[in-house]
Amino acid sequence: MYLVVSIRDTKYHIQDTRNMDFPLFKTKAPGLNRKFDINSPKGRKEYFQAKAGQEIEKLKNYLAEKTFIVYMLGKKGSGKGTYAQLLEEIFGEDKVYQFSIGDTVRKWHKIVLEEKDGKEKLFQALDKGRYRGFISKEEGVERLLGRTMTKLLPSEFILALLKTEIDSLGRKALFIDGFPRGMDQVSYSLFFRDLIGYRDDPDIFVLIDIPEIVIDERMKYRRVCPLCQNTRNVKLLPTSQIGFDKDKKEFYLICDNPVCKGERMIAKEGAELGLSGLRERLDNDASLMNQAMTLYGIPRILLRNHLPADKALELADDYEITPEYSYEWDEKENKAIVKEKSWVFPDDSGVPSVSFLAPPVALSLIKQLVAVLNL
Repeated sequence: MYLVVSIRDTKYHIQDTRNMDFPLFKTKAPGLNRKFDINSPKGRKEYFQAKAGQEIEKLKNYLAEKTFIVYMLGKKGSGKGTYAQLLEEIFGEDKVYQFSIGDTVRKWHKIVLEEKDGKEKLFQALDKGRYRGFISKEEGVERLLGRTMTKLLPSEFILALLKTEIDSLGRKALFIDGFPRGMDQVSYSLFFRDLIGYRDDPDIFVLIDIPEIVIDERMKYRRVCPLCQNTRNVKLLPTSQIGFDKDKKEFYLICDNPVCKGERMIAKEGAELGLSGLRERLDNDASLMNQAMTLYGIPRILLRNHLPADKALELADDYEITPEYSYEWDEKENKAIVKEKSWVFPDDSGVPSVSFLAPPVALSLIKQLVAVLNL
């Protein structure tokens, strides 16, 4: 029998298309009628303190002496890194570290390509990680430089890189995004804590349920600042300043980071295609989650990104729910008029649904962590 955390005030359950039962998490707090600006750091701090102050204090006390490892599992675009970054924001980078396997691989790819002694540095890292595998270190470097979505690095190679990176972090709780990535790595993850010599602290699987239509909209309308790499969404999470390109007749987002001085945010190449071409990746991610649900001996946390539309305001406050934005250009005032409305969509089972913004999902993660760790 596997462990599923039960959250107080959770009454509704909906079975998703792959027969995984993700509880609906109630974020609405009785007697708390204040609205919080959860898109700003100050507003988020007040929000988390008001809705999870006791749980945050318990976790802070725990992190003063202990750590844990969390494996974030979810389909591409499900928000794995975002939720981990929010916990990093709450507890501090000295206590919590959001660790991306993809970022680690890209870092070493850049080092090997751009630094004169890049290959030697990678060989030293592999030696520190005590690399053992079925290909030589030299062949591993060639695969690193020629990797594709279908030609991935061997698990043993990735594990050696991870061990080196983790050894340099010191005593921190880890939220790992991108491992396990393949079915063989699910088995590796059961003993990953021992393989990297981390500590005898708990390890936890976090599984994220998100409708594919939400992933599609996130990808199509995602915008990135070329300077600070801040991300927003034209349709679902705009910045405070909106520009209008009269030649292209399209609206664009202006980065809110004052350091960027009004930099125009841009779409990544191919973003307009959304889920096209990702079917194999999404199916693989779903298979990994199903495999994780069958494991014994490791606790699981189940996070839902969405709610049935007819239950939404019973379970959540309106400012926690993702709205949809559209724009009109006011020629007289020379500025964009932003229009906001409810965003209702069919989930993967066809149920009319709404989506949580990131902080309420992170709130669920915090409360479930406290329960899993028996704090």
